[in-house]
This record gives sequence, structure tokens and C-alpha cells, in this order.
Amino acid sequence: MVLRIALQLYSLRHELQKSFEHILKEVTNIGFDGVEFAGLYGREPDKVREILYKLGLEVAGSHTPINALIKSELEKTIALNIALGNKYIIIPGLPEELRRTKSDWIKFSELLNGIASKLAQYGMKVGYHNHRIEFIAVEGERPWDIVFSSTSKDVIMQLDIGHALAAQISNDEIIDIIKRYRGRVTTIHAKDYSKKKALELENIEKGYEVVIGEGEARWIDIIEALRDFGGTEWIIIEQETYPYQPPIESIKRSFKFISNILKTL
Repeated sequence: MVLRIALQLYSLRHELQKSFEHILKEVTNIGFDGVEFAGLYGREPDKVREILYKLGLEVAGSHTPINALIKSELEKTIALNIALGNKYIIIPGLPEELRRTKSDWIKFSELLNGIASKLAQYGMKVGYHNHRIEFIAVEGERPWDIVFSSTSKDVIMQLDIGHALAAQISNDEIIDIIKRYRGRVTTIHAKDYSKKKALELENIEKGYEVVIGEGEARWIDIIEALRDFGGTEWIIIEQETYPYQPPIESIKRSFKFISNILKTL
């Protein structure tokens, strides 16, 4: 499996609102193969697709809220993603009222299976993305394990490395998750995390204030596991904080780090 690098465009959300096409051109110039969306910034999907085609960027996925995948909204979402040229629809998290109990997570897993079945006829897949809460046990079981032990292989696991580390999941366990659910980690979010920085500043959020390679993720081992077991197509960089300014500079550094690893594998 050839691993390619995309950017979650939420990383440049403020810049995209001001100069959409210019920023996408900068992303191309850095060397990214694709982009993942979290909204289209008021633009029509077919127009966005034209811009991407012109720049040579592919669509690596789109973060889509759960309410856009329920009942009549699902057909609208399918049509939008067909126009965009996207086949991976990723739910970025659940509102609190839908994730309080183990039963809630089981119901969500059943919903995912139903969505996956409907999307399959369009050549699309649905997935779920973790924050920290998916690794905090509910009634003795972690939501992440409830979801991926209860869903079909057609449901993508989008593992966010930074959030997993922030939830006290070790590098070894991250690699074990990739192996345990082999073939399902179609896309990942590459984000680093520094537990040392979080402890020093006594603030869990401060641990995210690093670029890739400056935190505690063992990226070579993780990427090797993704290549050998994950069935991974896209390594999607998400840079939500900017230790280096302007924000595009932090993104360049994260891209360079991951790109250099891929060149050695």
C-alpha cells in the first residue's frame, strides 16, 4: 500500500476563509497529495472539485457531523460528496447526549453499520474519528473498542495519534490497535503530542503545541505498522496549533518530517 500525505484543511481554516484558492495552491506547493475537508467555506462542491483538479490535489475525506448522515439528510450528503469526488465520509465525534452510556455507543455502532451499507452502493465508506473521550472507559469498556468490535470492516477507523497520546494511550498500544483492527485504518490523523510539555505547564491542552516530530509519537514505528497492517491510504496531517508562525510554517515542518520518513520506508 502506497502511503500518501494529505492536509486536514481545518488546519488553515482562518486563511481559507480569506483566500481559498490561493491557500490550496500553497498546500500543493508544499507537496501534499490531497486534502481532507471540514466544510467547504461557502463554496459549491463541484466548483471545489474543479479547483482541486486544476491543482492536482485529491480528496482524502471529509469530516461530516452525525446529523448530516441521518434519515433524509443522508441523501443530501451523498449527493454533495459525489459532486466533491469524495469517497470517505468521517464522523469527527459525537455530541455528549449521544455518548453517555455503553448502550449509546452500541446504538451508534449499529447506526454506522446501516450507513456503511447505504454508502457501499455509491463506492463510499463511513468512518469515525477519535478525540480523547473514546479511550475513557464507559461501564468498563472503552468506546473505541465498542465501536470497532461492533461494526463491519466497511467502517473506517480514523485514528488520531495526538488525541490517543493525550488520552494516555502508549505508542505500543497505538501500534497494537492498528494490528488488532488490521485493514481498517484507511486514513489517520497525524498529530503529535508532548506529555512532558503538558505536565510542565499543568495543562493537558498545551501538549498539542508541537509540530510533528517534536512530541512523543514514535512515528517510524507507527507508519511501519500502518503500512504493514493498517491498509492505510492517507496520512492526514492536522496542525491545530502553530508553534511556528505563520501557521503554514508549522504545517511545512510537519509535512517535511512525515515526508522524510516515507522516503526511507
